[in-house]
Amino acid sequence: MTTGYHRKKQPELVRQQLLDVTAQVLADKCTAHLTLDLVAREAGVTKGGLLHHFPNKNALLEALCDELLRQMNDHIAEVMANDPEPTGRFSRAYLDVFSRKASEAGGTNTLYAALFAEANMRDRWRDWLEQRYRQHEDTDSALLAVIVRLAADGLWFVELIDGPKQLQDRRQELLAELNAMTRRK
Repeated sequence: MTTGYHRKKQPELVRQQLLDVTAQVLADKCTAHLTLDLVAREAGVTKGGLLHHFPNKNALLEALCDELLRQMNDHIAEVMANDPEPTGRFSRAYLDVFSRKASEAGGTNTLYAALFAEANMRDRWRDWLEQRYRQHEDTDSALLAVIVRLAADGLWFVELIDGPKQLQDRRQELLAELNAMTRRK
């Protein structure tokens, strides 16, 4: 009797690898070019292996969206943990995380743009935002805090489209003023 080599099963590692490959394909291309065959091939797994983790393309995209939101949430929580001032803490962390995301290499921004072009992913994003807003309502419901978060979103978008040079030249000044706004009542 012969015994063949069997790879040790590591389902969480394979799942993460599939998500990483999906993110890379989206960063390089767009959702229209994303196929399960391509993801499986790039991840070095069979299509059946991919389907074991994600029954269809939408489930794969939803899992990636959830992973990105989890990472975003972790980054915001990390920044908040290092901020001793409660008033505006969430908005400062949101500004910090989104201004860093905005200045990242285009691949990550392209990934977010591709992912959130899908209606059901935008719904997941909106639900995540609404939950965070409710969670931090006691410390971050002031109008200036809302303006700061909207400005952070705008900064991310403007940098996503490689916006006007005037904004890039004044980026640090803009971030400093927005940060100061979170401390005003």
